[in-house]
Amino acid sequence: MFEDNDGRTYEVVRNSEEQYSVWPAGRALPAGWERVGGSGSKADCLTLIDGLWNDLRPKSIRGQAVAR
Repeated sequence: MFEDNDGRTYEVVRNSEEQYSVWPAGRALPAGWERVGGSGSKADCLTLIDGLWNDLRPKSIRGQAVAR
């Protein structure tokens, strides 16, 4: 949807499942997403997300026992 080197400023956003993404600064967020701090180039925001998002599973299934 958005080019990697488009010169825009992006923000780090997160949904209720604690999944992260980047979103163009100044644009209205989709329902269910919130700004969590951090803005800059797309690459800068993705680097920040790499440090924040250690478990890619949605919050609703983290902590559930794994059936074997």
